[in-house]
Amino acid sequence: MLGTMTTSPALPRLMPLAAFAIGALGLAACQPSAPASSAPPAAAATAPAAPAAPKASVTKSSFGTLADGTAVDLYTLTNAKGVEMRVTNYGAIIVSLKVPDRTGALGDVVLGYNRVDDYVKDTPYFGAVVGRYGNRIGNARFTLDGKTYRLTANDGVNTLHGGLKGFDKLLWTATPVERPDGAALQLALTSKDGDEGYPGTLQLTVTYTLTDANALVVDYLAKTDKATPVNVTQHSYFNLAGEGVGTIDGHVMQIHADRYTPVAKGLIPTGEQASVVGTPLDFRTPTAIGARIDSTHPQMVLGGGYDHNWVINWPGGMTADKLAPVLRVTEPTTGRTLEVESTEPGLQFYSGNFLDGHHVGKSNRPYVKRAAFCVETQHFPDSPNKPDFPSTIVRPGKDYQSQTVFRFGVAK
Repeated sequence: MLGTMTTSPALPRLMPLAAFAIGALGLAACQPSAPASSAPPAAAATAPAAPAAPKASVTKSSFGTLADGTAVDLYTLTNAKGVEMRVTNYGAIIVSLKVPDRTGALGDVVLGYNRVDDYVKDTPYFGAVVGRYGNRIGNARFTLDGKTYRLTANDGVNTLHGGLKGFDKLLWTATPVERPDGAALQLALTSKDGDEGYPGTLQLTVTYTLTDANALVVDYLAKTDKATPVNVTQHSYFNLAGEGVGTIDGHVMQIHADRYTPVAKGLIPTGEQASVVGTPLDFRTPTAIGARIDSTHPQMVLGGGYDHNWVINWPGGMTADKLAPVLRVTEPTTGRTLEVESTEPGLQFYSGNFLDGHHVGKSNRPYVKRAAFCVETQHFPDSPNKPDFPSTIVRPGKDYQSQTVFRFGVAK
């Protein structure tokens, strides 16, 4: 939190009295002495106090109730520059995020609803934290330490984003946190052994920090009492032109990745890590998202657009606990930019292919096809069944830790 600065009293101004004093000496010698004055001396003048610097803050309000009467809360995080984010403890969902454009005007850049009822009724994971395993696990099963675990299938024969009742559909415990660089909220939950078929009791905390530099920092920490796969990610839908404003086809994007993981039917990776060269997935240089999105390339046909995992280029010598650059997106009309860094090895970039206009959001606008994009930093899809992919297995005594930073700015 930022402290308040105070100003020191100004020094009294000195009048040039020397000439007057010399002339007065002779006159004083001819006059009787005047009685001493009993009036107090005049106070020294002080400069007006500077206004207090704006402070980051977190406030709490109601966001409605669940069907069983359980109250749901809404937290508003505001940084020292007035940038604002609203978060509900249902699903750890980011409900809104208002950042400045090139004129300084704040605009909401994430899709979502104004009521918790709408999130419960129908949402494609708008703004939520998804898990225990974000993305897909093929055939809704995996084998770990010689035992096969069968999961809840909720995406055809596969499991997606944790199953039928993943972390996006749970009520988290929320606690505001003091931070020197902005406003922060910690959300915590416990996923019991056997939830959606996953082994082990998992204790997870996610901390959102809205910094005074207009960055959203997302920190994840998980502990388990039994070996289990963990792959948690943030599933906000971004449109830098504004929530519900057109499509994201004109956004210009660069992804720091030379490779991606090709998929087969059901969007399950084949296990290969292929070069992006010569494909519509080559975003090594800034390119409009919509430039090749309707390509007949087999990968684009399977995904209906972009719904793929990129293998992030890891700078040589960098350890896994350090942030690596993931992508940069610029929206030409407003000038807003988004730069993402993460400790995760993969990026699932999703171009909103399955939005069809039936979701009507906060501004009473329908969310049409490709109305937003998702930046899901994570390990690779189906890693528990792909031994050549980076492992997602977390064991007792070895915590799961991950960080992703979303930096908002304006193009020069």
